[in-house]
Amino acid sequence: MQARREEPAGVRPFNNLLRRLNAADFALVAPNLAEVDANAGEVLYSPGDDVEIVHFPCGPSLVSYLVPNEDGRDVETILIGREGAVGGIVSQGFLPAYTRIMVKFAGPFVRLPVGRLEAAKKQSATLSNIFARYADCMLAQIFQSTACNAIHSIEQRTAKWIISAMERADGDEVVPLTHEQLATLLGVGRSYTSRVIQTFKAEGIVETRRGSILVRNADALRIRSCLCNEAVKGHFEEVLRGVYPDPEKGN
Repeated sequence: MQARREEPAGVRPFNNLLRRLNAADFALVAPNLAEVDANAGEVLYSPGDDVEIVHFPCGPSLVSYLVPNEDGRDVETILIGREGAVGGIVSQGFLPAYTRIMVKFAGPFVRLPVGRLEAAKKQSATLSNIFARYADCMLAQIFQSTACNAIHSIEQRTAKWIISAMERADGDEVVPLTHEQLATLLGVGRSYTSRVIQTFKAEGIVETRRGSILVRNADALRIRSCLCNEAVKGHFEEVLRGVYPDPEKGN
């Protein structure tokens, strides 16, 4: 990761979880936030690493959780964008990471030492409550992903992942996902993903470009998707209203 220029005083990073904090709570963590740029494919944590830093994706930056399997493949479980953070959120931190956490979409991040976050939580019940609520939302994503993998078709899940990535990329129609990356998200071979994408292309829903997918008909893509994204968004709205990315509302 590369250090970034400091933002003007009073400007918060474009991370909805940090922007959800009230002024007093944000002041507790602001002095210890460091802004950096991360490249796609950069590994934030590998299994067994000590979790010492909380990473907050900002803007269109995106992170994925990958679970290694005995056959050597990694299967992605959830995507985290500017609605949240990774590292030391569910636990108290300083515990070994279970999964590989990797940057999916390059862009800005904010880093915060876990110890500083824990100290701030002890000083403020409202700040602690926000992060507890976010931990609940992240677990909801994991539960929904598990159910989705068990009951929904490859076509439905492909549409879901593209929509999920598109929402976090500021609603941009060009989603920087390759066939290989989609296959990892789906936990299937690349040939299965390619067949689904070819079907979507034939129906005029998407086009493919080098290293990306161009969404031509977002409404049709949503019709082909399962409702797992909507379930997760609904839970976010109940627990942390306004935090889940909504490009139409500018958040």
